Amino acid sequence: MKVYKFGGASVRDASGIKNLARIVSGEKSGLVIVVSAFGKTTNALEKVLKLWLDSDNDYKNHLDTVYNYHSGVAGDLFHDASMAKRKIDDSFALLKEYLRSSKPREYDYEYDRIVSQGEIWSTLIIAEFLKQSGLDLEWTDIRKSLVTDDRFRDANIIWDESQKRICKFFDFTLHRIYLTQGFIGATISGESTTLGREGSDYTAAILANMLDAESVTVWKDVPGLLNADPKWLHDAEKLEEVSYREAVEMTFSGAKVIHPKTIKPLQNKNIPLFVKSFINSDGEGTLITEEPNLRKIIPVFIRKENQVLLSLLPRDFSFVMGDNLSRIFNSFMGHGIKVNLVDASAVSINVCVDDERPKITSLLTDLKDEYSAVYNENVEMLSVRHYDQDAIERITSGREILLEQKSRSMVRFVARRIAYRSNSSLCPL
Repeated sequence: MKVYKFGGASVRDASGIKNLARIVSGEKSGLVIVVSAFGKTTNALEKVLKLWLDSDNDYKNHLDTVYNYHSGVAGDLFHDASMAKRKIDDSFALLKEYLRSSKPREYDYEYDRIVSQGEIWSTLIIAEFLKQSGLDLEWTDIRKSLVTDDRFRDANIIWDESQKRICKFFDFTLHRIYLTQGFIGATISGESTTLGREGSDYTAAILANMLDAESVTVWKDVPGLLNADPKWLHDAEKLEEVSYREAVEMTFSGAKVIHPKTIKPLQNKNIPLFVKSFINSDGEGTLITEEPNLRKIIPVFIRKENQVLLSLLPRDFSFVMGDNLSRIFNSFMGHGIKVNLVDASAVSINVCVDDERPKITSLLTDLKDEYSAVYNENVEMLSVRHYDQDAIERITSGREILLEQKSRSMVRFVARRIAYRSNSSLCPL
């Protein structure tokens, strides 16, 4: 049994869905297909959510646009779209009624309830098309089997309960192919949750782990895992094989090809992960495994944008280490802030974090009695795996280096373009 995952870019229109059908029809063994929302649907639903929470009735027009998009895809796929259209109409009607009649709760809760619908709609349409194409396929709502806690927008899997349910729902003696959603789950009580942006890869890895899959293939719009984002460095090279450890380092540093949590469930059972192109499905792609056959090692360049470099200094000049360090990081965790880089001295600590300004403001308010703080906004975190001097010079040219951190196999820089001029001390407390 194998697991295939298709992202939103690969199924954004009728031609993409037909291509998916062509790829999966060639697989003769048991198969689980994990699908994301159609391209840009998540962003569109985030807009709907914001307008609704702001009591702006324009959310109705934006939701109608999302509906027309899905209805249009269904119309392009089917000579008679009645079954698919009825399912989409019913699902949209339920959401519209909820938005009309409900009093909004906290943002994260409503985010998961509303944005998770994108995956439901895409899979309803694709499942109907694959069935009409003659495939022995069962559509299943992953929220009935993938159980999480109630940490909305970044839920944690409850593994034991999920394992029991998934083995029950995905019964390959009944159906050869199952199609389900990535990115979403539900609490024990049935409240919708999400696993973090781009979490469909993680869903695929979870299912592979629990079902003891032979392999996972993530189908992308790139030929495989590259040593740089081609939109940043145009001469990016494809990596033929990569170790689990290397992939974890890359994703943690900001590489966007796969979700950071994807590797661990696969590594735990030594399940290989393939990253392949849905445009050229016959290409070899990249293999991620425990012991890759490394023919050559080349520098890997990673850029993480929209970062903030935050510096904290104890007001009483006490040492940062020990209890102070524990207090600081507990505060970061409590405010839901992921730390991407840490640099500490005796009386200061520097951290690089995603630019989530409301969370940062709340954190600094919490720490203001004990720590003064300054931060640099609009910075980048640049990382090079397997670096040499040429690689360092290539990515630091034209940039002001604010922080450098070097180890045996990786160098990281927090930097900003020299042309950028801004007051770096935006929040002195």
